[in-house]
Amino acid sequence: MTDNLSSTSDMQAAASGQMAWNSDAIAETLRRLDIEYIALVPGSSFRGLHDSLVNFGGNKRPEIILCLHEEHAVAVAHGYYKASGRPMAVALHANVGLMHASMAIFNAWCDRVPILILGAAGPYDAAKRRPWVDWLHSAADIGALVRGYTKWDDQPLSCEATVEALLRGHSIAMSLPRGPTYVCMDVTMQEQPIEKNFVLPQTARFGPATAGDPRPEDVEAVARHIRQAERPVFLLGRVSAEDVDWGRRVALAEATGARVIADLRVGSRFPSDHPNLAAAPGLMIDAKAARCIGNADLIVSFDWVDLGGTLKLSFGDKTPSKIVHCSMDQHIHRGWSMDYQSLPPTDMHLLADPDRLIERLLEQMPERSALIASSLSAKLIESIDPVDDGSPIGMERFSAIATGGLRDHDPCYIRLPIGWPGERCEFKGPRDYLGYDGSGGIGSGPGMAVGGALALRDTGRLAVAVLGDGDFMMGATAIWTAVNKKAPLLVIVANNQSFFNDELHQERVARARLRDWRNRGVGVRVEGPVVNLAELGHAQGAISFGPITTEIALKAALTDAVAELKAGAVVVIDVHVASEYGRGIPQSVLQSSEEEAR
Repeated sequence: MTDNLSSTSDMQAAASGQMAWNSDAIAETLRRLDIEYIALVPGSSFRGLHDSLVNFGGNKRPEIILCLHEEHAVAVAHGYYKASGRPMAVALHANVGLMHASMAIFNAWCDRVPILILGAAGPYDAAKRRPWVDWLHSAADIGALVRGYTKWDDQPLSCEATVEALLRGHSIAMSLPRGPTYVCMDVTMQEQPIEKNFVLPQTARFGPATAGDPRPEDVEAVARHIRQAERPVFLLGRVSAEDVDWGRRVALAEATGARVIADLRVGSRFPSDHPNLAAAPGLMIDAKAARCIGNADLIVSFDWVDLGGTLKLSFGDKTPSKIVHCSMDQHIHRGWSMDYQSLPPTDMHLLADPDRLIERLLEQMPERSALIASSLSAKLIESIDPVDDGSPIGMERFSAIATGGLRDHDPCYIRLPIGWPGERCEFKGPRDYLGYDGSGGIGSGPGMAVGGALALRDTGRLAVAVLGDGDFMMGATAIWTAVNKKAPLLVIVANNQSFFNDELHQERVARARLRDWRNRGVGVRVEGPVVNLAELGHAQGAISFGPITTEIALKAALTDAVAELKAGAVVVIDVHVASEYGRGIPQSVLQSSEEEAR
């Protein structure tokens, strides 16, 4: 391998901004692509690029975001995009770093989030490998590890091919449907002197593809179906987080009188207090939403996640309503992952940008005289006063106190836990809530929270993530990065000391087998000892509160936390909550008689 810059001429070249090494060209390509940050855990396979980022690029655009785990590095990029709409880069060390990061890459894939991932391996030339470690960190087809859940990957051999691969990878990642791409760089190539006649291509000529408009005849047909429908329903899925598109969605719903179903998986996409909203948003549709869909004579899906499953929940095996589905997602459906969900029946399937369809439909929609039935009046979310009666803090009251304490401080909820009641969502704009992680895994929350906080750092918005205890424990060391980068962040942990979803699964199996369902917590509950999550935050430099066990203490902690956040701190609040889900089945109800258990 080539040693780092050492000669006087090399140092003069670096100081003058001249590209002297191949890795300088890679760093300069990232700068020209306007990549603001690159998250990484240091690795020898990209030590050349690391040097170029620091000593050639001055650690600016991209700036290194040091992480303590590769999975967090990708999660940071994931959360950053959802808060900013801009992609980040991630550098992953060889095959081992890629394997660490694979879960987070899958999350980004399922969530359709663009990330430019720079891998590194080698040397590709076996004769140049150091004994032992270079052989362990080399692979014949390293991209195969993530090919099932990336849009594109490459393993270029030269500097020219690597620059081209980065331009292509960025363009593909940012073209709809978006998603992560992976480019693996040879370590030897990075550390070779750059050829004197090397010229970087004009980056601006390699941008993402523009999604096509729906055909005019299709727009006219959809508009006609809406005008003819008596009970139209709009399903808002993977649509834009831009203010202008938010306004168009509201205007179309109001102009057509359509009922709207929203989705906590993708983020805030429609006002939570709007009278056209048919039900509180959730990770899955609830009974109220299912009744609304089941009663519709026209359903228009704007890239709804799992349209087929939603129709089955609402109609059963037969779907009598007319279905219009606007989504480009089919372009990236693959054989390895089943994230494409159940195949939905459709009467019209438009392979177009759903936001462009909404824009075109608005041009054809005369306003209806009545929006919707008067019974669907706008919802007002009341605050509650905390009480301490000795009982655990339930999810309903926990969410009420949390939202009430943060309401006046312009919060952006980067994440919410599975048990969060949709009735407590207060969404007035497209980035009031950023959505889930895509794949439903555990451990992504802290990293995504840090990425979101990084994007929100200079916006004046309060970066807030409400996480489950399992999610927080798996990713807790991501908090260090927020402290290190001075990205104010409030993490509130809804700590029920359990992987609670599995308690419900274990109870269901035990009941079906006529066994003792009260053993549902064995091998599931995190007790003996209970982990002090506040101390996990404190150990990494965050200001911590907890464990909080009373509603009054929770309200006081939120007041103090907001003051600390506005002073630039990272805060973790560990709140012990009841083992239940909001609007779900509380533990006290499940612990019924022995006769029922038998």
